[in-house]
Amino acid sequence: MTDVTPAADRPDRASARPAAALGAPLVVVQNVQKHYGDFQALTDVDLTVHKGEVVVIIGPSGSGKSTLCRTINRLETITSGSITIDGKELPAEGKGLAQLRADVGMVFQSFNLFAHLTILENVTLGPIKVRGLKKADAEKEAMQLLERVGVAAQASKLPAQLSGGQQQRVAIARALAMHPKVMLFDEPTSALDPEMITEVLDVMIELAASGMTMIVVTHEMGFARKAANRVVFMADGRILEEAEPDQFFTNPQSDRAKDFLSKLLTH
Repeated sequence: MTDVTPAADRPDRASARPAAALGAPLVVVQNVQKHYGDFQALTDVDLTVHKGEVVVIIGPSGSGKSTLCRTINRLETITSGSITIDGKELPAEGKGLAQLRADVGMVFQSFNLFAHLTILENVTLGPIKVRGLKKADAEKEAMQLLERVGVAAQASKLPAQLSGGQQQRVAIARALAMHPKVMLFDEPTSALDPEMITEVLDVMIELAASGMTMIVVTHEMGFARKAANRVVFMADGRILEEAEPDQFFTNPQSDRAKDFLSKLLTH
């Protein structure tokens, strides 16, 4: 059943984690609507993510999860509403948008590495071109990041020479090289074979433990239980429910969430 409670009457979703444990608001989505022609992909979406918080967005296919994720760095433009990153509203285009995107790391399900560049070159490209880092400094930092995600030995190879799990870890290192304020993950393990999923989730869990602000769209409920400060449940382009993981998985409030979780548990 769709939540039709007026926004003013809903409980404060951000209070799912104790206020004292949260940093300042970093990503603020307010009354966002997104239309594709006559189809409304997002309806009245409000979401505040605080510094150091890990928010996992789950829900059935077609619920608007990935669309919401992609609006946060303006890969998708919104129809109305507002999105701010660290107090700054997303610019429509130009240098301002490029600069703001540098603050928002993005990891896609399909890796999106440059096939003709080595792993090291993939990671250093952004810092050199966008941040203006000297090549030697960019390479030094890139190697540290590749070491952190466990693929430093692959630095001189091309993406096609790596497994899917290795490529996704490179994609995480590439995003981290830009020193983002927040990391977006859009179903980062959905294109991976089962044995590769764990190696990517382990890197993400370490990243969450380090204090990185993360917004993660995923079907990996184990990751949500282990790493999330808050679970956001979406259906039909709306946020229907938000809660701490233990509360959400043991006592979901909305009928849609109960139905979603029951299907996960029985299949």
